[in-house]
Amino acid sequence: MTDDAQELVRERRGPVLILRLNRPDARNALTPGLLRAIGAAILEAESYAEVRAVVLTGSGDRAFCAGMDLRAFAAGEQIGVGDDDATRGFFRLIEGTATIPLVGAANGTAVAGGFELLLGCDVIIASTGAEFGLPEVKRGLFPAGNGIFLGARIPLGVALEMTLTGDAISAARAHDLGLVNHLAPPGDVLELAVTVAERIAANGPLALAAVKELVRLGVSDVAHARERLSIWQDVVFNSDDAKEGATAFVEKRPPVWRGR
Repeated sequence: MTDDAQELVRERRGPVLILRLNRPDARNALTPGLLRAIGAAILEAESYAEVRAVVLTGSGDRAFCAGMDLRAFAAGEQIGVGDDDATRGFFRLIEGTATIPLVGAANGTAVAGGFELLLGCDVIIASTGAEFGLPEVKRGLFPAGNGIFLGARIPLGVALEMTLTGDAISAARAHDLGLVNHLAPPGDVLELAVTVAERIAANGPLALAAVKELVRLGVSDVAHARERLSIWQDVVFNSDDAKEGATAFVEKRPPVWRGR
């Protein structure tokens, strides 16, 4: 685990990497440095075979992430502008194209870019007291990350109302819409998220990468999903992991995955 003075704290629990946004006094708002730290951590997790899933959460109980640090933006800092690997890693996260499975642990409210961080996650666990919103229009902006595609996750009418009014919805409403997978008391959010991440991490890594890409593509681009399905089927079904999965089932033992 890194020092708590840093803006991003890392913690390993077996195959699960926990990334904790660590600016509680600023509602974990995103600075250029924090954005790049998140992106770099995702890239490292993807390249490190011992990490099979990532949990993304925030420090404190007030907010998961308040999005862009408006004080920094007003001072002229351009959050997210850059062409370095870490910045690209961050945007791959929010666009849902990071290959490693991501579980969002919303310990508190997530708005603007903070909400877009959650939308990049594959499974979302939320505090019962959390709220979610895209208030950019209230500041003369719009959700330029992945928030503009909110209609792919919830009914279009609800997505339009949220983005046009800038108003937030409760965690209960988000759960009813299917945006949030599970609700938990504030003190239990992280542990439940880690439990879900461990269940994911126990599965074949090649299969997980295939499922994540194909299920997301199935919503946005069916034709491309069908093309990628045939490629992934050849890779996964002829892999050592596929043989190991069948062998472990027959031998009644946990599989030992190699990611190939």
